[in-house]
Amino acid sequence: MSMGGLDGLLGRAVDERAMPGVVALVGDRHGVLYEGAFGVLDVNGEDPVRTDTMFAIMSMTKAFTSVCALQLIEQGALELEQPVADVLPAFDALQVLEGFDGDTPRLRPPASRATIRHLLTHTSGLAYAFGNADILRYHQVTGAPDITSGKLEALHVPLVADPGTRWEYGISTDWLGQVVEAVSGKDLAACCKERIFAPLGMTDATFAPSEAQAARMMALHFRLPDGGLVQQSLDFPEPEFASGGGGSCATGPDYMRFMRALLRGGELDGERVLRAETVDLAFSDHLKGAVLPEGMEPAIPELSNYVPTLPFAQGWGLAFRLIFEDMPDMRRAGTADWGGLFNCNYWVDRTAGIAGTMLTQVLPFYDAEIVQASEAFERGVYADIAALHTA
Repeated sequence: MSMGGLDGLLGRAVDERAMPGVVALVGDRHGVLYEGAFGVLDVNGEDPVRTDTMFAIMSMTKAFTSVCALQLIEQGALELEQPVADVLPAFDALQVLEGFDGDTPRLRPPASRATIRHLLTHTSGLAYAFGNADILRYHQVTGAPDITSGKLEALHVPLVADPGTRWEYGISTDWLGQVVEAVSGKDLAACCKERIFAPLGMTDATFAPSEAQAARMMALHFRLPDGGLVQQSLDFPEPEFASGGGGSCATGPDYMRFMRALLRGGELDGERVLRAETVDLAFSDHLKGAVLPEGMEPAIPELSNYVPTLPFAQGWGLAFRLIFEDMPDMRRAGTADWGGLFNCNYWVDRTAGIAGTMLTQVLPFYDAEIVQASEAFERGVYADIAALHTA
């Protein structure tokens, strides 16, 4: 398939400093349709971005962890409605944060027990400090470490809602990773490697990059008030555990192989990682009445901008967001998508049989220029597909 216009679109975005560099891919059930790499690894250097460039994909990790959990469900070792505390008893000690009396957190027991389904759908009541002002304040007044500390203790923080009552983006998938470890008897990194990365030929996907892989990493950049970009590392501490919510790194071709397996009902090149009926289940809405927010207001603006809700019907599957309406000139109803904190993103459109990803490394999240480039990229993909079908 010819997708020549995508080169110009992405090249211009880099030239105009929307991004320091980018890798983008489009694929279908049969192979890769487009692959492009533009820009530099670091705005202070000249090393070019290549298709084998490594990225910290952050919350795009959540889909890997979720697939590991779904595999355990297939095996009968785990159940969707099983209380989390049946696997990890410490979860029952978590209380709901109702507010503060001065600097003293006001806590109460939750009205119900969180289940594995709640972890998979971000309806457990757990939050992120960068996206919830109450949890941010809790960390500030108690000194409890947050998830960026890499400490396992960071998981043992209060809920902000009763399980099942609302969608709240947070550390649910990190807890899910701990569930996977407890049930499988292996650490999450090993589970992902053995159950997903190796079977699908994702040769660079990892929770612990080697020196050679680290040398191919794109540097993290921050958007300046004047619109420019500056390279600046966050210098996260060495983690005590593999973060199921955001701890992996990968290349664009790695993630494309994962998405193509989802397009193909859980199988790629003869290797099956999920049953077709499990993929169907994952692409079904599981909110069960839990309310989605109108938008996500940042508690730490250095990490995220305000994220508005798309003006289309949507829900949440067992790994990712679901869009229930056709988006004009873009993805079709039933598409799954999500992204990572450093402005990476992906979508899997099983109706059109198309998956795409665009990877870069910029903060804060939901950067306006990158969002614009990402939407233009997706529109370009579907325009090329439409042109092919009418040729």
